[in-house]
Amino acid sequence: MIRVLLVDDQPLLRSGFRALLDVEDDIEVVAEAADGEDGLALAKEHLPDIVLIDIQMPVMDGIEATRRIAADPTLSEVHVVILTNYGLDEHVFHALRAGAAGFLVKDIVPEDLLHAIRVAARGDALLAPSITRKLINRYVTEPLHTAANRRLQGLTNRERETVALLARGLSNDQIAERMVISPLTAKTHINRAMAKLHARDRAQLVVLAYESGLVAPRDR
Repeated sequence: MIRVLLVDDQPLLRSGFRALLDVEDDIEVVAEAADGEDGLALAKEHLPDIVLIDIQMPVMDGIEATRRIAADPTLSEVHVVILTNYGLDEHVFHALRAGAAGFLVKDIVPEDLLHAIRVAARGDALLAPSITRKLINRYVTEPLHTAANRRLQGLTNRERETVALLARGLSNDQIAERMVISPLTAKTHINRAMAKLHARDRAQLVVLAYESGLVAPRDR
C-alpha cells in the first residue's frame, strides 16, 4: 500500500486529490495539511511513502518543507513530489536541490497523477516532460559548476555511464540493455552512485549529471 500525505493550502484541491486517490486499491491518503509546517509534523507522525505538496503555501512553503524532510534521517524513505501551477521557475531548481523527487503541474490528468505517485513510490525520479525540457535547456546557457564535476570524479566508469544514461531519461531496463548488463546490476550502479554523491534520489542524480557536464543538453 502506498501511503500519501497531501499538503496544500486549497481545501478544494486536497479534496479532489483525496477523492481520486482513495478509490485506488494500492494507494491510501493518511493525512492532509494546509501548510508546510503542519505537513512536516504529519510526515514525522505518519511516515508516508509520498508527500504530495504545493510549492507555495503560507507559514512554510513546499521548498522549505522539502528541505527539512530531506535533512531528517527518520524521513529518509519519504519521497516528496511537488505540485506547481507554473511549470518551471526558480522554485523548481531550489526544490530539486532541496531533495524533491520530482515535480508535477496541477493540470495533470488523473491517470498521469496515479502513475506518477507509483513511480515516485518506487524511488524513481519524476519530472513532468515540460519541466524536464526546460530543466535541460537551462544548462545550455548556464556555466557548469566545477564543484559538481569534482563530486562525480569519485564514481567508477560504469557508475558514471549509468548516471549519464539515467540523465538522458532511460529506465533501468533500457540502461541494462544499453550497457549489456542485468537490470539489477543497473539499479546497483545507480544506488552506489547515489550513496557516493549523497544524493537523496534519482532526481538529484539527474541535476548533478547536467551541472557537472557529464551530460550536455544536446545529448538528449
